[in-house]
Amino acid sequence: VQLVESGGGLVQPGGSLTLSCAASEIIFRLYAMDWYRQAPGKQREFVARVLITSDASTNYADSVKGRFTIFRDNDKNTVYLQMNSLEPEDTAVYYCHADVIGNEYWGQGTQVTVSS
Repeated sequence: VQLVESGGGLVQPGGSLTLSCAASEIIFRLYAMDWYRQAPGKQREFVARVLITSDASTNYADSVKGRFTIFRDNDKNTVYLQMNSLEPEDTAVYYCHADVIGNEYWGQGTQVTVSS
């Protein structure tokens, strides 16, 4: 299984970006899809999660609540991260993660830079 992120780039503070993470195939025993990020010199940190359940429950890091939205399109095997009101502190490499019962997969990451 490969996870391919896209949608990163350079954006001004207050701007928006939408990241996409496409899985190369249907992932069996998939429990949740997550977004993580890693800023220079810092550890990778959790950003958002969506459960693979009928209600698609979500949860977010406190630092992004109210600004970021995670959602999925099962037909396209894709999960998205809508990011609004971006701040310089959001600058990082964003990684997609598949939480599978007994396994996990990571994408290669996409760079998001928030700067004027």
